[in-house]
Amino acid sequence: MLSRDARPTPLGDAIAHYGRIAKTLHILRLADEPGYRRQIKSQANLQEGRHSLARKIFHGRSGQLYQRYRDGMEDQIGALGLVLNALVLFNTRYMDAAVNRLRADGFDVRDEDVARLSPFVRHHINLLGRYSFQLPDLPGGLRPLRDPDATDEE
Repeated sequence: MLSRDARPTPLGDAIAHYGRIAKTLHILRLADEPGYRRQIKSQANLQEGRHSLARKIFHGRSGQLYQRYRDGMEDQIGALGLVLNALVLFNTRYMDAAVNRLRADGFDVRDEDVARLSPFVRHHINLLGRYSFQLPDLPGGLRPLRDPDATDEE
């Protein structure tokens, strides 16, 4: 809220000071509480993992939109979000199946290790080439997991 001479009104000045209180409390808490810093860092790492996967999917121009707004741009961004969510779901389902298989085979898989798994892995995904969107008939809903003893050619 500005007055006619472009200076804040007393109400605008009070609102600005009030906003600084929350920012100051956040900075003090960040400096004082190691647990809060870890929580902020883990949230930032999680978000960066998602952004990194989105950049990999949207590989043209290093994952950035350079042109000004055009009609249909939100469709392009919406499609990126849809593909990103589908890939995260795919990774989550197969990681869960792999963990369950390891446990069924008698391996000691600790819950604290499982909690650190990320659905944003992408090294196994081929993002170039041709894609088929026809669903295969998979009994049980998932394709078989890869045999860890098999060679890469199989």
